[in-house]
Amino acid sequence: MANLIENIVFGALKSLVDNGDGTYRCYPDVAPANAVRPYLTYQSVGGQSLNILDGNEDLQNARVQVNAWANDRLTASTLIQSAIAALTSPTIKGISIGAPVSTFEMDTRMYGSRQDFSIWYYP
Repeated sequence: MANLIENIVFGALKSLVDNGDGTYRCYPDVAPANAVRPYLTYQSVGGQSLNILDGNEDLQNARVQVNAWANDRLTASTLIQSAIAALTSPTIKGISIGAPVSTFEMDTRMYGSRQDFSIWYYP
């Protein structure tokens, strides 16, 4: 399996939302309709380009946004703090960009918290 940013992020976050049956409530981009809460979503939202005169380096950077969704504010906030710990661990070495942002989806009555990370990796 390639060392894609999606694999790195999923690998770090999946245990935070483990269903106990080999499946996880951790989804790229958007969760499926009627996903059980709490859950996490993640997506690459840019990053820094590392272009040098001799060509592109193998090292790459991704800016990744992680969203925690739950039925209440406390659960969403706690889950995003766990995601921060997972992605800033010595293994991943991600850097939080700013502080978590709280949100509320009126239509779905979901509480959310999102955080951006800068992650350097070798694909």
